[in-house]
Amino acid sequence: MLDMTREEFEELVAEALDRIPPELTRLMDNVAVFVEDEPPADDPELLGLYEGTPLTDRGEWYAGVLPDRITIYRGPTLRMCETREDVVAETEVTVVHEIAHHFGIDDARLHALGYG
Repeated sequence: MLDMTREEFEELVAEALDRIPPELTRLMDNVAVFVEDEPPADDPELLGLYEGTPLTDRGEWYAGVLPDRITIYRGPTLRMCETREDVVAETEVTVVHEIAHHFGIDDARLHALGYG
């Protein structure tokens, strides 16, 4: 497994977030991004997870709710990558993938766009 500290990985996630175009980040609403070491035990290869209500599903009822949560998982990413460059690329894909869910884009469309 590739060796990378939690702090280094968190920095890669922050850099991936910084590469999201400003016109999209301005539209993001009530969402927080976290880094965890490992995903739930029932899905050990999960790289990222979006939990919340996509922007496309929010209506007038949407108020006073906790932020959506995007979690990026360090362990499986480091286990699947061979180089630091691979981790950078995979982290960026995972961050974009989970943010796309926040915008209401489903897995089928993401796979078609190359963010599988």
